[in-house]
Amino acid sequence: MYKKQRFLAIIPARGGSKRLPRKNILELQGKPLIAWTIEAALKSQYIDKVLVSSDDDEILDISTRFGAEILKRPAELATDSSSSFDVIQQAIMADKQQYDFIVLLQPTSPLRTANQIDEAIELLESKQANAVVSVCAMEHSPLWSNTLPESDSMAGFLKDEIQNKRSQELETYYRLNGAIYICRKTCLLDEKSFFLKSHIYAYRMDRHSSVDIDEAIDFEYAQFSLRAHEPFIKSKGKINDR
Repeated sequence: MYKKQRFLAIIPARGGSKRLPRKNILELQGKPLIAWTIEAALKSQYIDKVLVSSDDDEILDISTRFGAEILKRPAELATDSSSSFDVIQQAIMADKQQYDFIVLLQPTSPLRTANQIDEAIELLESKQANAVVSVCAMEHSPLWSNTLPESDSMAGFLKDEIQNKRSQELETYYRLNGAIYICRKTCLLDEKSFFLKSHIYAYRMDRHSSVDIDEAIDFEYAQFSLRAHEPFIKSKGKINDR
């Protein structure tokens, strides 16, 4: 609870994954991928309940072992075409307790921390917002990109005003990093989206914490990143407070 507001964290984790099979339970530095998100949510000062929604019994068993409450997801909400909102709505309706805000934490963001979750919730209150979504700075400016014709001609690929500029002279662009979505429950159910039309703000995260595991190369990067930061983790007793 924070400022008399109650927060329900929902971690959606279906068993199927085409690009990286069984990714939600792959071992990352000695524990299943989903465990990183469960532990971060449980360590949050403000989250009142952590609920894992899954169609997969093994994922549900692991989630229970790491301290989360669980909800068995019906098969029709575990397909490639299932919408995130339908999954979240089922979890909300299945829980009889009353919550003011829903916090969506995807298990594919293992480096997101409890501290960052709490900062996002504090930002929500300080802005008097109805929603907060996490972002990070883009690795490369989209102004350096364009589509290509079938001929692969690069004539006109860059706008004239961009051609002679250094990258550090360009504006910083931000992208969604998939780590934290927070929304007032009534607004979420009304608009059927975390991306509300108003009173929504960005929570900025560093790129290290923003890894989003979708393919094998993302998983390998997360392993490398954790090994590289291991001395810091041991000295601080947690992943990051940077």
